[in-house]
Amino acid sequence: MRPLIVFSLISVLLLTFYIREGEAGPIHAVRSGVTTITSPVRFVGSAVAAPFNAIGNVFSNLTASQDTLDELKKQNEELTSKVAELSESQKTAERLEGLVGLQSTYNLKSTAARIVGASGDAWTSTVTIDKGSADGLTINMPVTSSAGVIGQIIEVSAKTSTVRLIGDENSGVSAMVQDTRAQGMLQGQADGTLRLEYVSVDSDVKVGDIIVTSGIGGVFPKGLPLGTVSSVEKSANDVYYTIVVRAQTTAENNEEVLVITSLTDEQSSSDEDVSTANSTPQGTSRDAATKTKDESSDDSSDTSETTDSGSNE
Repeated sequence: MRPLIVFSLISVLLLTFYIREGEAGPIHAVRSGVTTITSPVRFVGSAVAAPFNAIGNVFSNLTASQDTLDELKKQNEELTSKVAELSESQKTAERLEGLVGLQSTYNLKSTAARIVGASGDAWTSTVTIDKGSADGLTINMPVTSSAGVIGQIIEVSAKTSTVRLIGDENSGVSAMVQDTRAQGMLQGQADGTLRLEYVSVDSDVKVGDIIVTSGIGGVFPKGLPLGTVSSVEKSANDVYYTIVVRAQTTAENNEEVLVITSLTDEQSSSDEDVSTANSTPQGTSRDAATKTKDESSDDSSDTSETTDSGSNE
């Protein structure tokens, strides 16, 4: 009992001296030295104990009740499902926003539909949409995605319609080169490619040119995107180019579409458009088209200056 009392008194005295002496005192110096010497030992001890602590945590988790594990699994499945649902909703909203943008840009009179099926044979290229005669749809109505034209209705039932895609070899759309207005007919091929037919070799066409609907025929609105020229070939004595076009969009990349129900006067071809389509060479040169745009810009500027001058007076 006496040694314990002695050690207690010594501890109290050392603690008192430790508190009263400064940082440079002997007791502080001894403590610092002991800490320096024992630090490596304590570090090694912690490293050795860490794996055993981890194993202890694993065993602790393994001993969790089956009810707890089932609840955690259920929560994980619900969260995963919710993330997938929100992601799909976001993608759908983006696609619908694109359709609304196209409808607004081209002032289209249209109704939205969803693709619910595709052709099951190698001879036709069609899709089925979930709108039909009960929704006011009829044969020959054009169908477009947010990126451009995909086809035309060829069959209608009360609740569904069949759309022939522009890549089908029986498809044909009046088209033109956007920059030079060179006219032609965009036709599907048996191999699924697109070709712009009946464009005179005197016309100005090059790779990268954008092909749009011409509006001739009164079916498709003028100016809708169809695709981009991927190759232009001309052999000796040929009257027309061989022009391959890469489609602007495909049905496989879309779920929602717009069916164009009617055209405005501005969207239909004029007599001048028809005359241009029948002329040879077709369209204008690229330089002439640029010049025409510049002249139009200058005319607009002159009109603006005249208006400003009149307002100042």
